[in-house]
Amino acid sequence: MKRLQCAQILKDLEQKMVILVGPRQVGKTWLAREIATHFTSPVYLNYDNRSDREIMMGEQWLPSTDLLILDEVHKMDNWQVYLKGIYDTRAPTMRILVTGSARMDLLTSSGESLAGRYFRQRLLPLGVAELYHDGVDNSLERLIQRGGFPEPFATEEETDAQRWRSQYLDGIIRYDILDFQRIIDFKALQLTADLLRERVGSPVSASSLARDIGSSPATVLKYIALLEALFLVFRVTPFSHNIARSLLKEPKIYFYDTGLVKGGKGARLENLVAVSLLKDLWGRTDCLGETWHLHYLRTKEGREVDFAVVNGERRVVRLVECKSSDTRPDKNLIYFSGKYSMPAIQLISGLRTDHKSGNVEMLDTQRYLSGLFL
Repeated sequence: MKRLQCAQILKDLEQKMVILVGPRQVGKTWLAREIATHFTSPVYLNYDNRSDREIMMGEQWLPSTDLLILDEVHKMDNWQVYLKGIYDTRAPTMRILVTGSARMDLLTSSGESLAGRYFRQRLLPLGVAELYHDGVDNSLERLIQRGGFPEPFATEEETDAQRWRSQYLDGIIRYDILDFQRIIDFKALQLTADLLRERVGSPVSASSLARDIGSSPATVLKYIALLEALFLVFRVTPFSHNIARSLLKEPKIYFYDTGLVKGGKGARLENLVAVSLLKDLWGRTDCLGETWHLHYLRTKEGREVDFAVVNGERRVVRLVECKSSDTRPDKNLIYFSGKYSMPAIQLISGLRTDHKSGNVEMLDTQRYLSGLFL
């Protein structure tokens, strides 16, 4: 399966170091090796491998190396200082590609800055647009059921996909979390993740979750932050012109792997659309330098729209509502679109003909998602 960011990464490597981040097992290593085929003398080194680690620490690659791929380098102490030194002293002909599962894009956590030395690329699961470009026309139902991670998406047997997912989730919580914090209540963290799987599409209350797991709201927020840092979940906050105020309101929590969602088709569809929109907006940011944000709308009276696409000027440019089958324009979508003059789209699975109803565009979900940037 061809990843659309390959061409952009090759272009970026000619100018700066590229840091490729994303969820574990989303295809970063496969993409890195695909990029390596465009070079004459590439070298791939993984910090988890002892012999590779020794080569990395001693900087023992050959002078002829034209692409240096460093995987899991964030596990090294002072990794940012290390990368800065490698980049600043590299041979003019050597390109550097860094990959990692954890939030390597949070570079401000260290006192040593890599500013001006790298381009960031965020690789997310396969989506309708990417599969469409690869010649797969009808992927929506499979993505709703399997999610977009390459292995469970491609496997023939549903039971194999379920086994992969169980091991994936358990592995992240039990092992990857050690990279962030040595002492943690794994059972409480796992219960938090399980409860979030049941609440996709609804605003999440830290107080409510805290009561369910027998902990404090502050601890629950800490757990969610850890799950975010490990690219397991992401939050979508309600839109407000006051950014601080929107962050304080209850977010919605979505999973990068739609297959993890516990619920009916509606919840899975909303999660898939959330991942697809995020993938599109992050792609525009990483590849085009544009600024975009994903939010949702909700009033005190309970009027709510699934998603609001917001530009860098904090202006809503598009409202998106997901429906698995309802062909009637959503009343809340009509309300927000009419009152605030916001362009509105209602996505409907299996819609035969796209059309407009009042101010609301009624579009087929598969066709709309296939037209996104990534």
